[in-house]
Amino acid sequence: MSRHVLSVTVRDQPGVLVRIAGLFARRGFNIESLSVAQSEVPGQSRTTFVVSGDDPTIEQVEKQLNKLIDVISVVDHTHAAAVDRELMLIKVRVRSPEERVEIRQIAQDFRARIVDVSRSALIFELTGDEGKVDAFIEQMRPFGITELIRTGRVALSRTAASTNRASHPTQAPAVARAS
Repeated sequence: MSRHVLSVTVRDQPGVLVRIAGLFARRGFNIESLSVAQSEVPGQSRTTFVVSGDDPTIEQVEKQLNKLIDVISVVDHTHAAAVDRELMLIKVRVRSPEERVEIRQIAQDFRARIVDVSRSALIFELTGDEGKVDAFIEQMRPFGITELIRTGRVALSRTAASTNRASHPTQAPAVARAS
């Protein structure tokens, strides 16, 4: 069993997500992560699922997804060159000025942004791959995490032009910034 990252582009219609999630449920898959938002095309949304399963079973799920009327495309990013990211907000307890300095230094090392400050806590925003997000959580755990939320993974396939960024050094990312 391996983890698969599937991007499903769909028509933006009521009930589409329920039908897709139902398909996963009927197959006995637990959706580990789910992210949905509008895509670059008006009237279409992109949904990113992270599920565990063997390759033949996931391939069968992809075929069944493609049969759904509102599904436009299905991409399995698992074995392809892709960029994936998560967004996390995390509130960390602060007990002393010295601890605040230490927490901020760790956050700076991870390129986390402070988005809220109070006497007793700091809230950070962190974007990165799953490993980076997990590592930041582990670094903050000794200080005391009071709240945490993650968006789940989103992914896009790499193209030949984007795999060699040096060939277009002045070209800005088309949709979003990556950390």
